[in-house]
Parts: sequence; C-alpha cells; structure tokens
Amino acid sequence: MEILACPIDKHFPLELVELTTKGEIISEGTIFCSKCSRYYPIIEEIPIMLPDELRDKKQDIEFLNKHKSTLPEKIVTKGVPWHL
Repeated sequence: MEILACPIDKHFPLELVELTTKGEIISEGTIFCSKCSRYYPIIEEIPIMLPDELRDKKQDIEFLNKHKSTLPEKIVTKGVPWHL
C-alpha cells in the first residue's frame, strides 16, 4: 500500500478496506481513492486497478452486491465507476 497510487489521478495514499484475509494476505477488499472516489476491488488476493474502460462492470456490480453490507457507504452508493 505504501507504493500504490490511483492510476487515474495519481492520488496517494489510498485507503484499504479489508473484507476477508488469510493470515496477512487480503483475499477480498477494496482500495479506495478519496480524491476521485474510485474503488478498486481486491478479488482472490488480486487488486484490480484498471482504468474505467478496461474494467468489467458485471464483476464490479457482483462484488458490490456481495459485500454491500460490509463495504463503506461511500463505495457502495457513490463509488466510481459504478455503484448501487
């Protein structure tokens, strides 16, 4: 996390939301940019930090629906590029 910046606006530092972990490894979670309100899901230990046009909308919406009760409201209802 110390070296990650938002790929869109280069903002640093980013916020980490841990949902499930395996020891010290985050299995599921999000990385959030407070400047542009973009979230980047962490799925199966892999952060998906792609530009909007390369992201899989279906995968992101499924992720939000699966974790809507545990993710911060700013991600679920106002996150970019998609929200619920």
